[in-house]
Amino acid sequence: MVKKEIILERSQKCNEYLKQLGKIVKDIEFKEFNNNPLLYGSAERFLHLSIEALIDIGNHIVSDDDLGRVNVYKDIAVILAENNYLNEEEKELFIRIIAFRNILVHDYMDLDRNVIFNLLKNNLNDIRGLLKSYLNLV
Repeated sequence: MVKKEIILERSQKCNEYLKQLGKIVKDIEFKEFNNNPLLYGSAERFLHLSIEALIDIGNHIVSDDDLGRVNVYKDIAVILAENNYLNEEEKELFIRIIAFRNILVHDYMDLDRNVIFNLLKNNLNDIRGLLKSYLNLV
């Protein structure tokens, strides 16, 4: 059985990270972001942590409800969708978010700060939406 407190705890942390991300990119232009290692470094880390929270919540649901075996993070999104915890659109979004997490973690030397900046300015609601779907389960 899914432990409500685990989902709520990780959701709260994710929301804290998203709040920090909003502060980082509020009222700044790309040039300032790109030229300030404290800004882009913090943004990359908070983005990574927010994605990890989504993955942790999903993995908790899969594990506690004994929905299947997770070999790679993408499996979490697939298993959750197969068991009607996520719809098809949410599954595809989660898969893209997981793929982006892998870039953040493994291809950090080649990160395009313009992509990060645009994501922060325009796509944080994608993470919030998945988080909301998780919260609807408890």
